[in-house]
Amino acid sequence: MTRSERSYGAPRRVAPGRAAAALAAVVACAALASGCGIRSTSVPVDAGAAPSRMPCRTSPAQETLPPAESVSVRIYLVCASQLVTVERTVEVDESRSDRLLIAQALLSELQREPDADERRAGFSTDVPVALGVSDRHKGDPESTLRLSEQPDDLPAEALAQVVCTYADSESLGSGGSVLLGGPGNYAPRGYLCTSETKTRPGEVPTLGALELS
Repeated sequence: MTRSERSYGAPRRVAPGRAAAALAAVVACAALASGCGIRSTSVPVDAGAAPSRMPCRTSPAQETLPPAESVSVRIYLVCASQLVTVERTVEVDESRSDRLLIAQALLSELQREPDADERRAGFSTDVPVALGVSDRHKGDPESTLRLSEQPDDLPAEALAQVVCTYADSESLGSGGSVLLGGPGNYAPRGYLCTSETKTRPGEVPTLGALELS
């Protein structure tokens, strides 16, 4: 054997046990590299608006006799950013009372704080307690009602509550609309209560100003 052969010699053999251990380590490292978990992402995921948990429905009323000379009426309150009807009992009979008394009674119910059952269901009201309603001015169309504040100056949801409650009244509304004016000499305007108004009470469509005669 030459000197160079003694220096470098033939390739060294690796023991079978060591080879198996090295292979196992390589496989383990590869598994760790690929299976450490899902890589995080900085891209936000929009899952949509959270569903409302408000039932918007009161408990069934107990069967009790209503007070004498009282009737059941429907008003619109706010629940889950929409208008939803609630039944109330008032002492004004629409079939025998004049329009102004009916309008005042309905407005009072809109201004009244929801009871405990209504609050649990998610109901609230935006109608100001200082708001008043009066009869038409001279020259107004016969079905006009005048509010103590210009209708368009009211909070949008409050106006929608008033409009839809009045429009649903056989004595006050006509064709899903009601004629409303303010305290000044501005012409009254027809306000519509539509399905869109109830779903999105932020806007109340109008029929346009009516010329005073």
